[in-house]
Amino acid sequence: MTIFGSDLFRMIVGLIGVIALVSVNALFLIWMERKVAAHMQLRPGPMEVGWHGSIQTVADALKLLGKELITPAEVDRPVYLLAPIVIFLPVLVSFLVIPFAPNLIIRDMNVGVLLILAFAALTVLAILMAGWASNNKYSAFGAIRSVAQNVAYEIPLLITVMSVILMVGSFRLTDIVAAQERYWFILIQPLAFILYITCATAETNRAPFDLPEAESELVAGFHTEYSGMRFALFFLAEYTNMFIVSALATIFFLGGWRGPFLPGWAWFFIKVYAMIFLIMWFRWTFPRVRFDQLITFAWKILIPLAFANLLLTAFLMKIF
Repeated sequence: MTIFGSDLFRMIVGLIGVIALVSVNALFLIWMERKVAAHMQLRPGPMEVGWHGSIQTVADALKLLGKELITPAEVDRPVYLLAPIVIFLPVLVSFLVIPFAPNLIIRDMNVGVLLILAFAALTVLAILMAGWASNNKYSAFGAIRSVAQNVAYEIPLLITVMSVILMVGSFRLTDIVAAQERYWFILIQPLAFILYITCATAETNRAPFDLPEAESELVAGFHTEYSGMRFALFFLAEYTNMFIVSALATIFFLGGWRGPFLPGWAWFFIKVYAMIFLIMWFRWTFPRVRFDQLITFAWKILIPLAFANLLLTAFLMKIF
């Protein structure tokens, strides 16, 4: 077998494709966020650079590439430099197991769900590293908030996902999509869908749950001391994580690539970007909550509802 037919070669090609997809997707999402935000506030948004400002984010990326990388004197240098890398690597790994279409997946693993959820936990570690190593009280507060928030919201998120896995009996993402041949799971698990979207919004630090980087109180939170491409990696990871949680919502509840007339990959991206639009809509609809309200909402409302939904699912599976 030549190297061109080997698993290693396919993984390398897949990784290069993932990096390109992540970069293009993040640039598009940043432009989309600016346009959605502007139109919801009755403004046109970026208009000058390209058609309707379509390459404004490319210009911003080039500007960040040219900016000086400033490292404050009092930071914990090794941890400070490692944090942007740690927050970006899980994003790349997660793309390896996402099925965009029946035959458009880099690696169809039987533990795909566990792989994504395990690597997603590294995001909060990177935020903690960035905030703690910056030696800045605003950054430290943002890091502490992020840890508390992610610990609280990961529990109902995992319990909600288990309700779907219990119905399918598999951790393989393609099996979950295959199980929705007759109907999408959102029809029989509407509460799980609402819980998942709420927890995913909090996990990605999106408004109204953007307490780790609350500009009005923490300047920018955990990435206050970062500049240039180091800051851009945090930004890139946030928008790519939005894509990943929306892709999982599509796979778990919206039938994945299934749909009439159009190719499977087209349906998959239509559903994913519809979910991303919903998350952006939340930002301009709900005010930012207080931190105590954020934690109380997770422990006293979301976790009991997620457990109740899981027990009800198990009970109905046992009966029917």
